[in-house]
Amino acid sequence: MKKTYLTTLALGLILVTRSFAQYAQDPLPYAFNALEPHIDAKTMEIHYSMHHAAYVKNLNNALKEAGRENQLDLKAILADVSNGSMAVRNNAGGHYNHSLFWKILTPDRGTQPSAELSAAIEKSFGSLDAMKSRMNQAASGIFGSGWAWLIVTPGKELAITSTPNQDNPLMDIAPVKGTPLLGIDVWEHAYYLKYQNKRGDYLQAIWNVINWKAVSDLYAEASRH
Repeated sequence: MKKTYLTTLALGLILVTRSFAQYAQDPLPYAFNALEPHIDAKTMEIHYSMHHAAYVKNLNNALKEAGRENQLDLKAILADVSNGSMAVRNNAGGHYNHSLFWKILTPDRGTQPSAELSAAIEKSFGSLDAMKSRMNQAASGIFGSGWAWLIVTPGKELAITSTPNQDNPLMDIAPVKGTPLLGIDVWEHAYYLKYQNKRGDYLQAIWNVINWKAVSDLYAEASRH
């Protein structure tokens, strides 16, 4: 009898927990000033603590309003985003994009792509420098706010693409679909305090803090599936 009561209680607690499940930010994996001088501490603090936090809060609110508050598979939401509201689209994209962004940045200097990723980059673009140049061109060509992406396509090839606002290549509305490995945020809040209107300077600087180990791990995972 006691065991049955405890089992029932445990199941009840699980159901209550699930009924109040919400998206949340992962902790930033380094200090706000860790990426200086390339990305300044104040930009990082505002970007993470205010902009990303707002996307998470607004996503939870938008899902609740739509009666989807327990839908916690973010990739599934993105894959079917055309059937949701613009609030879900913008904030689900904002949460996913920023969560990836923090992971592919690092204060560690000199990280390098894995042998497998290096070979794929050379096959698709000729060299790592050529890939960086193509990424910077894609990012520079975005009118207004958006993201430039290095992705693995459904055909397991590398490609570079861009999306407006907080869209990304996982969305069913994306013109070029694939699994993101590396995303460069070109919303002004990502760079304006330090670089003002010099987006090109920001795009050159960000390569100094790319976490190629994380990007390589994402490539290995995307290549397997």
